[in-house]
Amino acid sequence: MYQTTYHRPTSLEEAASLAAEASDDGKYLSGGMTLIPTMKQRLAAPEALIDLRHVAELKGMSVDGKTIRIGGGTTHAEIAASSEIKSVCPGFAALAGLIGDPAVRHMGTIGGSVANFDPAADYPAALLALGGTIHTNTREFSADDFFKGLFETALDEGEIVTAVSFEAPDQCAYEKFRNPASRYAMCGVFVAKRGSDVKVGVTGAGSDGAFRWSDGEQALSGHFAPDAVDGLSVPDGDMLSDIHGSSAYRANLVKVVTKRAVKKALGH
Repeated sequence: MYQTTYHRPTSLEEAASLAAEASDDGKYLSGGMTLIPTMKQRLAAPEALIDLRHVAELKGMSVDGKTIRIGGGTTHAEIAASSEIKSVCPGFAALAGLIGDPAVRHMGTIGGSVANFDPAADYPAALLALGGTIHTNTREFSADDFFKGLFETALDEGEIVTAVSFEAPDQCAYEKFRNPASRYAMCGVFVAKRGSDVKVGVTGAGSDGAFRWSDGEQALSGHFAPDAVDGLSVPDGDMLSDIHGSSAYRANLVKVVTKRAVKKALGH
């Protein structure tokens, strides 16, 4: 058995102070969808558990024109149900509604998901495609600079994701191919179109986590239609390979799911 001290801060300053006191043995708890199962399996044994769910500074969403800002403590269910976000960026709200099951969506938070950067997490694909910004209690990053590799981000020890922000595109959509058992994305694709410029974020398939598919972006920027990616190939050496699907299978999924996302963005 091991001892864990539970802390319930009410401000970012208090949370950061508690983390500094705990040094490497402190963990932030946002929604707990990853940390709690990890603790149950004895793969993590933090000396201090710092619960961020009661920090008011992390709550809420705002929409100003096309600019969207979402607090790190906002749950997936709150994002999915937001009429404001649906009105300017329905693809992002729809993505939140596809995460996990109702229990996960009502507990899990966008800040926790972004900070954890699970290889099958949905938000990273969207933030990459949307050119999003990740805000912390000390600084901010572009999504391209924030996501580094599997479970690896640009966050320093004790740093807290306080919000994400992005400009809503002209058209966007998210599509994912789910593992039939876990329902996690074996490949998820978010496409975002602004004028003639198209960005494509992919999650669940890459060996280093979410990434932007540059060849797909170039093709779709010239012709925004599902068949634009027909002649492209995705290097399978950059894809995950496991019992659920080979790297070649996932490479093909990137094309298939991208086509479905584009079709959805076009309203077909």
